[in-house]
Amino acid sequence: MSDAPTPAAAGKSEVPSSIYLVPYSKIIFLYPTFLVSLIVGIYLNIVGDDPLETSNKAAVIATSIFLGVFAINLTVFAFDFPRTTSLTVFFFIAAVVFGAFLLFQYKPGILPALTGLVSKLHPLANATFFHLFSAILFLLYVGVLIYSRFDYWEVRPNELLHHHGLLSNLERYSAPNLRISKEITDVFEYLLLGSGRLILHPSNEPRAIVLENVLFIGSKERELTRMLGALQVQIRPDSHS
Repeated sequence: MSDAPTPAAAGKSEVPSSIYLVPYSKIIFLYPTFLVSLIVGIYLNIVGDDPLETSNKAAVIATSIFLGVFAINLTVFAFDFPRTTSLTVFFFIAAVVFGAFLLFQYKPGILPALTGLVSKLHPLANATFFHLFSAILFLLYVGVLIYSRFDYWEVRPNELLHHHGLLSNLERYSAPNLRISKEITDVFEYLLLGSGRLILHPSNEPRAIVLENVLFIGSKERELTRMLGALQVQIRPDSHS
């Protein structure tokens, strides 16, 4: 006789025993700026970075790239991009502005009037600045990671748990008939870390539970749907007994 598991048993084994949901601070979306700052700092250590030498084009361009990425990241904080079209327009405008700046730096004779204005701009910072900037962001990320250990949600097949506080305070909600909703409020944030808003609707609670900036929300939603679907299948036979 074959010992192969039945389809029902195989489907049941795939259901996770618990799913952790962690809402993060928006500062996590600054990781492109952190990476660029780290790379530029190392680069300037290699090529030299005298902050008084405004003729050092390599350092000026490296600093300009950092400022460009930093400006884009700050835009994520300031505005929401709910549609792909708005994100495309933003990237197009950013590419045109940044491309024009680099063009005027390397080809000053194209438009003398504008080149005169751009030539006065010499954004330049030394490697120490970028290393300190990277260190500050790194410490903030460590703080966010530690904080997330004291404030998170856990979904189990029969209950929803909220862990919070230094003393591990716990709130319990009934999980049967739990409804979930997923919202992608910002396409930019979704592209960076698969982030979105997850809304939980416990059956016995008058208000919904809103979790902002849940990372990789697509996979979390699939796991929750599989768990809740399996729970409904297990409950139905008991309701007719």
